[in-house]
Amino acid sequence: MDYNILIVEDEIEICDAIEIYLKTQNYHIFKAHNGEEGLKIVESQIIHLAIVDIMMSIMDGIQMTMKIREKYDFPIIMLSAKSEDIDKVTGLNIGADDYMTKPFVPMELLARVSSHLRRYRKYLDVTTSKQPQNVYTVGGLELNLDTKTVSVDNRPIKVTPIEFKILQLLMAYPGKVFSAENIYESVWKEDAINTDTVMVHVRNLREKIELDPKHPQYLKVVWGVGYKIEKQGRDEL
Repeated sequence: MDYNILIVEDEIEICDAIEIYLKTQNYHIFKAHNGEEGLKIVESQIIHLAIVDIMMSIMDGIQMTMKIREKYDFPIIMLSAKSEDIDKVTGLNIGADDYMTKPFVPMELLARVSSHLRRYRKYLDVTTSKQPQNVYTVGGLELNLDTKTVSVDNRPIKVTPIEFKILQLLMAYPGKVFSAENIYESVWKEDAINTDTVMVHVRNLREKIELDPKHPQYLKVVWGVGYKIEKQGRDEL
């Protein structure tokens, strides 16, 4: 399994150094320099573990971790230049999984990252095994991989093969925002050169699955970011 790791650290030299260490283990790295940047990456990418500094401008690591825990359960390792127990306790209490004080030994960080990813993989295996692998259901929207069918409130919906693949990708991660580039590369299996076709397919798909396409219940646009299937069909956008 290829793991995506997010580093959120406002000291560029430290951020780059951590990236170098992690790349020796063939992890795919995303970087941000404050909490707001980090959250945007979390919303647009599939992240398996985050390394988050506590003291940052704009949005600190504590605030970012609290925001992440509202939706996501991947491991978070917090970093801080301070060694006071209050920082460690605060970080762990608001949802962090581990804590390291800077400066740290690179090999120890790698060991902790590996350990948390192993546990997270086991967790994903267990939770995934509880769900039917051939059927995705979000509210009244259902996609069946065996029969290659889509239905809304038990009403069959005719979709094209490309529309089916796009819907499958979005329904596999309810609430997750995918950029047009993410969708194109996942569905067409090639680099995204022109993503206009994604917009067209999404618009057609919305016309088919939504009772009122102008006020969608399921397939939402997150302006300037991408598309998602709403977890509970709330009309938030």
